[in-house]
Amino acid sequence: MRLTCMFSFILLFGAVGLVVFIHLQDPEEIVHQQTPGIKYNMGFQQPKKDCVSINNQDRRLRKNTADRAARVKQSNSSEPSESVPTKLQNTDRRQSSIMFAMKDQQKGEEINSIKLYKRRRRFIIKKSPILISMNSSILNLPTLKYEDRNNSKWKSLYQIQGERKRIMRETCSKYKSNNRRIITPYHVSRIFVEDKYRVLYCEVPKAGCSNWKRVLMVLNGLASSTKDIQHNTVHYGNYLKRLDGFDHKGIYHRLNTYTKMLFIREPFEKLVSAFRDKFEHPNNYYHPVFGKAIISRYRVNATKEALRTGSGVKFKEFIQYLLDVHRPVGMDIHWDHVNRLCSPCLIDYDFVGKFESMEEDANFFLHLIGAPRNLTFPKFKDRHSNEERTTTKITQRYFAQLSPSQRQQSYDFYYMDYLMFNYSKPFEDLY
Repeated sequence: MRLTCMFSFILLFGAVGLVVFIHLQDPEEIVHQQTPGIKYNMGFQQPKKDCVSINNQDRRLRKNTADRAARVKQSNSSEPSESVPTKLQNTDRRQSSIMFAMKDQQKGEEINSIKLYKRRRRFIIKKSPILISMNSSILNLPTLKYEDRNNSKWKSLYQIQGERKRIMRETCSKYKSNNRRIITPYHVSRIFVEDKYRVLYCEVPKAGCSNWKRVLMVLNGLASSTKDIQHNTVHYGNYLKRLDGFDHKGIYHRLNTYTKMLFIREPFEKLVSAFRDKFEHPNNYYHPVFGKAIISRYRVNATKEALRTGSGVKFKEFIQYLLDVHRPVGMDIHWDHVNRLCSPCLIDYDFVGKFESMEEDANFFLHLIGAPRNLTFPKFKDRHSNEERTTTKITQRYFAQLSPSQRQQSYDFYYMDYLMFNYSKPFEDLY
């Protein structure tokens, strides 16, 4: 008898727990799981048959509520017979009042439910990912004009572009998993939009990004010359639109019809350039945010002044921070991988330029998109103009401060960028 009571109590407790769990389940999570993405090649994806879409739920909700209301109306329309005793008539009146109260409550629940579903729908449209397939661009690299096909310079640059894209695609096919991928706002957050000439530019810091933004502003009619645009206007003016600021339809349209391009730089050289810019000059962001954390973690017997200001970070300390899996402060776009910044295995870029051949590549790109002939890529140095640009020689001088093991780990850190963009090993002892 005692065992039977205990078993019954356990069953009752489990049933109550299940009911509580169902009531506490977040409806937004349930609806989000039912929402399909959007395939770029196939247009907007229809809801699967085994999933209930929000529209179907709305229709079913309205239909069920209408059926209940009709039943209530029918039951209320039948007047009590004269032969029915007064006591029973009073009971029917009470039941009728209850039914009318239930009807009003059901109407309120219907309105609230519809509003809730509309809010969920807006939330899902904004947050749900978009499915695209690799190499889905309808428009690849613009073809050479008829008069340019006999120009050996243009033909050579065109062939170089084909080779760069081939290497990038082969690397992606070899090291990335499948052809069907999901794109989120994060993947396009570094892409700037120029609608007039239909250009998408993925920003890679320390690879000419400031001057490229100037060029985009001129193309968009925001300025007449790149020389008229100051550094703060470029980076803090918010004159250029980002791709993640558009809705799904806008992102879909631009990714499939605009010319997508990025410019990259030798990874070690880009890293040294970022270090020199952010840590060897006064900076009211990188010193207190990154410098203080780096000095506190990696410098033995650091002075109070260094810990207070974060100034004077050494390159070796910076590399220790970069290679530390438990970094005291997060990553930054200035030394992050291009693979993470621009997602080249997810987005099929039409043009891949290199900082080492910037002037030639940039002006070839402007020629391809039909930019005004008087617009050329600016040559001036955006910041610290009196200082020598970071070169291969300067880069080697900084990396000579590291041990062979640290150089190898740094190369491993940027290995995919070296491989994907066909850069040779910067040191002979690397493997």
